[in-house]
Amino acid sequence: MLQNKFADEALIEVSSGSGGNGCVAFRREKYVPKGGPSGGDGGRGGDVVFTMRRNLRTLAHLRYKHSFKAENGHDGEGSGRYGKNGTDIVIPLPPGAVLKDAGTGDIIRDFGKTREDFVFLKGGNGGWGNIHFKSSVNQAPRRALPGKSGAQARLKVELQIIADIGLVGFPNAGKSSLLDRFTNARPKIAPYPFTTKIPNLGVLTLDDRDVILADIPGLIEGASEGHGLGIRFLKHISRTSALVFLVDLSDDNYREAFDILCRELEAFSPELIQKPRLLLGTKTDLAESGERLKELAAKYPNEKLRGISVFSGEGITELGWDLLELAASAAAPEAEAGADAATDALAETETADIAALEAEIDKAETGSVED
Repeated sequence: MLQNKFADEALIEVSSGSGGNGCVAFRREKYVPKGGPSGGDGGRGGDVVFTMRRNLRTLAHLRYKHSFKAENGHDGEGSGRYGKNGTDIVIPLPPGAVLKDAGTGDIIRDFGKTREDFVFLKGGNGGWGNIHFKSSVNQAPRRALPGKSGAQARLKVELQIIADIGLVGFPNAGKSSLLDRFTNARPKIAPYPFTTKIPNLGVLTLDDRDVILADIPGLIEGASEGHGLGIRFLKHISRTSALVFLVDLSDDNYREAFDILCRELEAFSPELIQKPRLLLGTKTDLAESGERLKELAAKYPNEKLRGISVFSGEGITELGWDLLELAASAAAPEAEAGADAATDALAETETADIAALEAEIDKAETGSVED
Protein backbone atom coordinates (compact mmCIF):
# COMPACT_ATOMS: atom_id res chain seq x y z
CA MET A 1 0.00 0.00 0.00
CA LEU A 2 2.81 2.41 0.79
CA GLN A 3 4.37 1.89 -2.59
CA ASN A 4 1.10 2.79 -4.29
CA LYS A 5 1.00 6.08 -2.42
CA PHE A 6 4.44 7.09 -3.66
CA ALA A 7 4.37 8.35 -7.22
CA ASP A 8 7.61 9.30 -8.94
CA GLU A 9 6.51 8.97 -12.57
CA ALA A 10 3.48 10.17 -14.51
CA LEU A 11 2.34 10.48 -18.12
CA ILE A 12 0.22 13.55 -18.82
CA GLU A 13 -1.30 15.34 -21.79
CA VAL A 14 -1.38 19.13 -21.85
CA SER A 15 -3.13 21.56 -24.19
CA SER A 16 -3.01 25.32 -24.41
CA GLY A 17 -6.21 27.22 -25.16
CA SER A 18 -7.31 28.22 -28.65
CA GLY A 19 -7.77 31.86 -29.47
CA GLY A 20 -11.27 33.30 -29.71
CA ASN A 21 -12.77 34.17 -33.08
CA GLY A 22 -12.95 37.70 -34.36
CA CYS A 23 -16.41 39.25 -34.69
CA VAL A 24 -18.22 40.70 -37.70
CA ALA A 25 -20.48 43.52 -36.47
CA PHE A 26 -21.55 47.05 -37.41
CA ARG A 27 -22.53 50.05 -35.42
CA ARG A 28 -26.28 50.63 -35.32
CA GLU A 29 -26.96 54.04 -33.87
CA LYS A 30 -29.97 56.17 -34.51
CA TYR A 31 -28.22 59.25 -35.85
CA VAL A 32 -25.20 57.48 -37.38
CA PRO A 33 -26.37 56.19 -40.77
CA LYS A 34 -22.99 54.79 -41.70
CA GLY A 35 -21.56 53.58 -38.41
CA GLY A 36 -18.97 51.25 -39.92
CA PRO A 37 -17.52 47.96 -38.64
CA SER A 38 -17.35 47.37 -34.87
CA GLY A 39 -16.41 43.69 -34.50
CA GLY A 40 -13.82 43.14 -31.76
CA ASP A 41 -10.91 40.69 -31.66
CA GLY A 42 -11.06 37.30 -30.02
CA GLY A 43 -9.21 36.75 -26.75
CA ARG A 44 -5.92 34.88 -26.51
CA GLY A 45 -6.00 31.25 -25.36
CA GLY A 46 -4.61 30.34 -21.97
CA ASP A 47 -1.04 29.04 -21.52
CA VAL A 48 0.20 25.79 -19.99
CA VAL A 49 2.41 26.76 -17.05
CA PHE A 50 4.44 24.53 -14.73
CA THR A 51 5.39 25.85 -11.31
CA MET A 52 7.51 24.39 -8.50
CA ARG A 53 5.83 23.95 -5.11
CA ARG A 54 8.04 23.10 -2.16
CA ASN A 55 5.16 21.60 -0.18
CA LEU A 56 4.84 18.78 -2.73
CA ARG A 57 6.93 15.66 -2.25
CA THR A 58 5.54 13.23 -4.86
CA LEU A 59 3.61 13.18 -8.14
CA ALA A 60 0.54 11.68 -6.51
CA HIS A 61 -1.62 14.60 -7.67
CA LEU A 62 -0.94 13.49 -11.26
CA ARG A 63 -1.91 9.88 -10.64
CA TYR A 64 -5.63 10.22 -11.37
CA LYS A 65 -5.69 13.35 -13.51
CA HIS A 66 -3.71 12.94 -16.70
CA SER A 67 -5.19 15.62 -18.95
CA PHE A 68 -4.75 19.37 -18.47
CA LYS A 69 -6.24 22.00 -20.78
CA ALA A 70 -6.08 25.76 -20.57
CA GLU A 71 -9.21 27.81 -21.22
CA ASN A 72 -9.98 28.96 -24.75
CA GLY A 73 -10.09 32.65 -25.50
CA HIS A 74 -13.57 34.20 -25.74
CA ASP A 75 -14.94 35.42 -29.06
CA GLY A 76 -14.95 39.09 -29.91
CA GLU A 77 -18.23 41.03 -29.75
CA GLY A 78 -19.86 44.03 -31.31
CA SER A 79 -19.31 47.65 -30.29
CA GLY A 80 -15.56 47.03 -30.44
CA ARG A 81 -15.58 44.69 -27.46
CA TYR A 82 -12.59 42.34 -27.40
CA GLY A 83 -12.99 38.77 -26.17
CA LYS A 84 -11.62 37.84 -22.76
CA ASN A 85 -8.30 35.98 -22.64
CA GLY A 86 -8.46 32.35 -21.58
CA THR A 87 -7.27 31.36 -18.11
CA ASP A 88 -3.89 29.66 -17.89
CA ILE A 89 -3.66 26.10 -16.58
CA VAL A 90 -1.02 25.99 -13.83
CA ILE A 91 0.40 22.55 -13.00
CA PRO A 92 2.36 22.32 -9.71
CA LEU A 93 5.40 20.05 -9.48
CA PRO A 94 7.66 19.11 -6.54
CA PRO A 95 11.34 20.09 -6.40
CA GLY A 96 13.41 17.65 -8.42
CA ALA A 97 10.75 17.02 -11.07
CA VAL A 98 11.94 16.58 -14.65
CA LEU A 99 9.76 17.17 -17.72
CA LYS A 100 10.49 14.91 -20.68
CA ASP A 101 8.98 14.43 -24.11
CA ALA A 102 6.98 11.20 -23.81
CA GLY A 103 7.94 10.10 -27.30
CA THR A 104 11.65 10.89 -27.52
CA GLY A 105 12.63 11.04 -23.85
CA ASP A 106 14.34 14.40 -24.38
CA ILE A 107 14.53 16.59 -21.28
CA ILE A 108 12.40 19.71 -21.62
CA ARG A 109 12.82 21.21 -18.15
CA ASP A 110 14.62 20.18 -14.97
CA PHE A 111 13.02 21.60 -11.83
CA GLY A 112 15.99 20.47 -9.78
CA LYS A 113 18.02 23.26 -11.35
CA THR A 114 15.50 26.10 -11.53
CA ARG A 115 12.74 27.54 -9.37
CA GLU A 116 11.16 29.76 -11.99
CA ASP A 117 7.72 29.17 -13.47
CA PHE A 118 7.91 27.61 -16.90
CA VAL A 119 5.48 28.54 -19.68
CA PHE A 120 5.55 25.37 -21.74
CA LEU A 121 2.80 25.99 -24.32
CA LYS A 122 1.52 29.39 -25.35
CA GLY A 123 -2.15 29.86 -26.07
CA GLY A 124 -3.35 30.58 -29.59
CA ASN A 125 -3.78 34.20 -30.69
CA GLY A 126 -7.27 35.60 -30.99
CA GLY A 127 -8.66 36.31 -34.45
CA TRP A 128 -9.11 39.84 -35.73
CA GLY A 129 -12.57 41.34 -35.85
CA ASN A 130 -13.82 43.19 -38.93
CA ILE A 131 -12.85 46.49 -37.32
CA HIS A 132 -9.32 45.81 -38.66
CA PHE A 133 -10.37 45.40 -42.30
CA LYS A 134 -11.96 48.79 -42.91
CA SER A 135 -10.36 50.74 -45.75
CA SER A 136 -11.16 53.56 -48.16
CA VAL A 137 -12.43 51.06 -50.72
CA ASN A 138 -14.17 48.75 -48.25
CA GLN A 139 -16.21 50.73 -45.78
CA ALA A 140 -18.27 47.75 -44.59
CA PRO A 141 -15.99 44.69 -44.42
CA ARG A 142 -17.70 41.44 -43.61
CA ARG A 143 -14.51 39.62 -42.87
CA ALA A 144 -13.09 38.41 -39.56
CA LEU A 145 -10.37 35.92 -38.68
CA PRO A 146 -10.79 32.76 -36.60
CA GLY A 147 -8.64 32.25 -33.53
CA LYS A 148 -5.45 30.24 -33.76
CA SER A 149 -5.58 26.72 -32.35
CA GLY A 150 -3.76 25.88 -29.15
CA ALA A 151 -0.87 23.40 -28.96
CA GLN A 152 -0.86 19.91 -27.49
CA ALA A 153 1.88 17.70 -26.05
CA ARG A 154 2.30 14.40 -24.25
CA LEU A 155 4.81 14.53 -21.43
CA LYS A 156 6.51 12.19 -19.02
CA VAL A 157 7.10 13.66 -15.58
CA GLU A 158 9.79 12.06 -13.41
CA LEU A 159 10.67 12.88 -9.83
CA GLN A 160 14.24 12.67 -8.63
CA ILE A 161 14.47 13.38 -4.91
CA ILE A 162 16.85 16.15 -3.89
CA ALA A 163 18.88 15.54 -0.73
CA ASP A 164 22.28 16.41 0.70
CA ILE A 165 23.15 12.82 1.55
CA GLY A 166 21.73 9.54 0.30
CA LEU A 167 21.80 6.43 2.51
CA VAL A 168 22.67 3.43 0.34
CA GLY A 169 22.84 -0.22 1.34
CA PHE A 170 21.41 -3.68 1.05
CA PRO A 171 18.01 -4.47 2.61
CA ASN A 172 18.13 -4.48 6.43
CA ALA A 173 21.45 -2.60 6.53
CA GLY A 174 19.97 -0.13 9.00
CA LYS A 175 19.14 2.87 6.77
CA SER A 176 15.63 3.37 8.09
CA SER A 177 16.76 2.95 11.70
CA LEU A 178 19.45 5.57 11.20
CA LEU A 179 17.00 8.00 9.61
CA ASP A 180 14.57 7.40 12.49
CA ARG A 181 17.33 8.06 15.04
CA PHE A 182 18.63 11.25 13.45
CA THR A 183 15.46 12.95 12.17
CA ASN A 184 11.72 13.34 12.68
CA ALA A 185 11.04 10.98 9.78
CA ARG A 186 9.32 7.78 10.84
CA PRO A 187 10.01 5.15 8.16
CA LYS A 188 8.69 1.63 8.57
CA ILE A 189 11.20 -0.57 10.44
CA ALA A 190 10.95 -4.36 10.63
CA PRO A 191 13.35 -7.35 10.72
CA TYR A 192 12.73 -8.51 7.15
CA PRO A 193 14.06 -7.41 3.72
CA PHE A 194 12.49 -4.63 1.65
CA THR A 195 10.67 -3.08 4.60
CA THR A 196 11.23 0.29 2.92
CA LYS A 197 9.46 0.44 -0.43
CA ILE A 198 9.57 4.21 -0.92
CA PRO A 199 12.32 6.82 -0.47
CA ASN A 200 12.06 8.66 2.85
CA LEU A 201 13.42 12.11 3.64
CA GLY A 202 14.49 13.52 6.99
CA VAL A 203 16.33 16.61 8.21
CA LEU A 204 19.29 16.33 10.58
CA THR A 205 19.75 19.62 12.48
CA LEU A 206 23.14 20.08 14.08
CA ASP A 207 24.96 23.26 15.08
CA ASP A 208 22.11 25.36 13.58
CA ARG A 209 22.69 23.69 10.20
CA ASP A 210 20.34 21.36 8.37
CA VAL A 211 21.34 18.29 6.40
CA ILE A 212 18.66 16.55 4.31
CA LEU A 213 19.00 12.76 4.42
CA ALA A 214 17.35 10.39 1.95
CA ASP A 215 16.76 6.73 2.80
CA ILE A 216 16.89 4.97 -0.58
CA PRO A 217 15.10 1.57 -0.66
CA GLY A 218 17.50 -1.36 -0.42
CA LEU A 219 19.55 -2.33 -3.44
CA ILE A 220 20.56 -5.86 -4.31
CA GLU A 221 23.17 -7.27 -6.65
CA GLY A 222 21.90 -6.77 -10.20
CA ALA A 223 19.78 -3.72 -9.31
CA SER A 224 21.20 -1.79 -12.27
CA GLU A 225 19.83 -4.56 -14.54
CA GLY A 226 16.35 -4.40 -13.03
CA HIS A 227 16.58 -6.87 -10.14
CA GLY A 228 14.73 -6.11 -6.91
CA LEU A 229 13.28 -2.71 -6.06
CA GLY A 230 16.50 -0.76 -6.43
CA ILE A 231 16.40 0.02 -10.16
CA ARG A 232 13.30 2.15 -9.69
CA PHE A 233 15.03 4.31 -7.10
CA LEU A 234 18.60 4.43 -8.38
CA LYS A 235 17.70 7.65 -10.20
CA HIS A 236 16.97 9.32 -6.84
CA ILE A 237 20.58 8.79 -5.78
CA SER A 238 21.74 10.97 -8.70
CA ARG A 239 20.21 14.04 -7.02
CA THR A 240 22.10 13.61 -3.75
CA SER A 241 25.31 15.59 -3.18
CA ALA A 242 27.03 12.81 -1.20
CA LEU A 243 26.51 9.16 -0.29
CA VAL A 244 26.77 7.06 2.86
CA PHE A 245 27.27 3.34 2.18
CA LEU A 246 25.86 1.22 5.01
CA VAL A 247 27.34 -2.25 5.53
CA ASP A 248 25.59 -4.63 7.92
CA LEU A 249 28.40 -6.12 10.03
CA SER A 250 26.13 -8.98 11.09
CA ASP A 251 25.62 -10.11 7.49
CA ASP A 252 27.84 -12.82 6.02
CA ASN A 253 28.55 -10.76 2.87
CA TYR A 254 29.96 -7.78 4.80
CA ARG A 255 33.33 -8.13 3.02
CA GLU A 256 31.84 -7.76 -0.50
CA ALA A 257 28.87 -5.48 0.24
CA PHE A 258 30.65 -2.19 -0.46
CA ASP A 259 32.20 -3.47 -3.71
CA ILE A 260 28.84 -4.75 -4.96
CA LEU A 261 27.09 -1.49 -4.16
CA CYS A 262 29.78 0.52 -5.94
CA ARG A 263 29.50 -1.69 -9.03
CA GLU A 264 25.73 -1.29 -9.20
CA LEU A 265 25.92 2.48 -8.88
CA GLU A 266 28.68 2.74 -11.47
CA ALA A 267 26.74 0.51 -13.87
CA PHE A 268 23.72 2.79 -13.55
CA SER A 269 25.72 6.03 -13.86
CA PRO A 270 29.51 6.46 -13.59
CA GLU A 271 28.95 9.88 -12.03
CA LEU A 272 27.41 8.35 -8.91
CA ILE A 273 30.62 6.68 -7.83
CA GLN A 274 32.46 10.02 -8.02
CA LYS A 275 30.34 11.63 -5.30
CA PRO A 276 31.88 12.30 -1.85
CA ARG A 277 31.12 9.33 0.39
CA LEU A 278 31.42 7.70 3.78
CA LEU A 279 31.60 3.99 4.55
CA LEU A 280 29.49 3.06 7.57
CA GLY A 281 29.57 -0.24 9.43
CA THR A 282 26.29 -0.81 11.30
CA LYS A 283 25.20 -2.96 14.26
CA THR A 284 28.48 -2.67 16.19
CA ASP A 285 26.66 -3.78 19.34
CA LEU A 286 26.89 -7.40 18.13
CA ALA A 287 29.76 -9.61 19.30
CA GLU A 288 31.47 -10.30 15.98
CA SER A 289 31.19 -6.71 14.65
CA GLY A 290 34.44 -5.39 16.18
CA GLU A 291 36.73 -7.70 14.21
CA ARG A 292 34.66 -7.28 11.06
CA LEU A 293 34.95 -3.49 11.28
CA LYS A 294 38.74 -3.84 11.53
CA GLU A 295 38.73 -6.07 8.43
CA LEU A 296 36.86 -3.38 6.48
CA ALA A 297 39.31 -0.73 7.66
CA ALA A 298 42.22 -2.87 6.43
CA LYS A 299 40.54 -3.64 3.11
CA TYR A 300 39.59 0.00 2.38
CA PRO A 301 42.41 2.15 3.79
CA ASN A 302 41.49 5.09 1.54
CA GLU A 303 37.84 5.19 2.62
CA LYS A 304 36.61 7.12 5.63
CA LEU A 305 35.06 4.46 7.86
CA ARG A 306 32.78 4.82 10.87
CA GLY A 307 31.18 2.13 13.01
CA ILE A 308 27.82 2.76 14.71
CA SER A 309 25.03 1.05 16.60
CA VAL A 310 21.61 2.67 16.52
CA PHE A 311 20.56 0.27 19.28
CA SER A 312 23.31 1.23 21.78
CA GLY A 313 24.06 4.73 20.44
CA GLU A 314 27.73 3.93 19.82
CA GLY A 315 29.25 6.31 17.26
CA ILE A 316 25.98 8.17 16.64
CA THR A 317 27.19 11.55 17.90
CA GLU A 318 30.42 11.31 15.90
CA LEU A 319 28.47 10.26 12.82
CA GLY A 320 26.31 13.38 13.06
CA TRP A 321 29.40 15.58 12.72
CA ASP A 322 30.70 13.34 9.94
CA LEU A 323 27.49 13.90 7.98
CA LEU A 324 27.68 17.64 8.51
CA GLU A 325 31.26 17.68 7.26
CA LEU A 326 30.39 15.42 4.32
CA ALA A 327 27.52 17.68 3.23
CA ALA A 328 29.75 20.77 3.50
CA SER A 329 32.54 19.15 1.46
CA ALA A 330 30.05 18.13 -1.23
CA ALA A 331 28.57 21.63 -1.41
CA ALA A 332 31.97 23.35 -1.75
CA PRO A 333 32.78 22.13 -5.32
CA GLU A 334 29.26 23.03 -6.48
CA ALA A 335 29.63 26.56 -5.11
CA GLU A 336 33.10 26.82 -6.66
CA ALA A 337 31.76 25.60 -10.00
CA GLY A 338 29.02 28.23 -9.84
CA ALA A 339 31.57 30.93 -9.05
CA ASP A 340 33.80 29.76 -11.92
CA ALA A 341 30.85 29.85 -14.31
CA ALA A 342 30.01 33.38 -13.20
CA THR A 343 33.65 34.44 -13.64
CA ASP A 344 33.79 32.90 -17.11
CA ALA A 345 30.58 34.65 -18.10
CA LEU A 346 31.94 37.97 -16.83
CA ALA A 347 35.20 37.40 -18.71
CA GLU A 348 33.31 36.63 -21.92
CA THR A 349 31.23 39.80 -21.48
CA GLU A 350 34.33 41.91 -20.89
CA THR A 351 36.05 40.38 -23.94
CA ALA A 352 33.01 41.12 -26.09
CA ASP A 353 32.87 44.70 -24.79
CA ILE A 354 36.58 45.21 -25.54
CA ALA A 355 36.17 43.77 -29.04
CA ALA A 356 33.20 46.04 -29.70
CA LEU A 357 35.15 49.07 -28.44
CA GLU A 358 38.13 48.22 -30.64
CA ALA A 359 35.82 47.86 -33.65
CA GLU A 360 34.32 51.29 -32.95
CA ILE A 361 37.81 52.81 -32.69
CA ASP A 362 38.89 51.19 -35.98
CA LYS A 363 35.75 52.45 -37.65
CA ALA A 364 36.29 55.96 -36.37
CA GLU A 365 39.95 55.98 -37.46
CA THR A 366 39.02 54.66 -40.93
CA GLY A 367 36.36 57.33 -41.27
CA SER A 368 38.76 60.13 -40.34
CA VAL A 369 41.31 58.92 -42.92
CA GLU A 370 38.69 58.80 -45.67
CA ASP A 371 37.53 62.31 -44.78
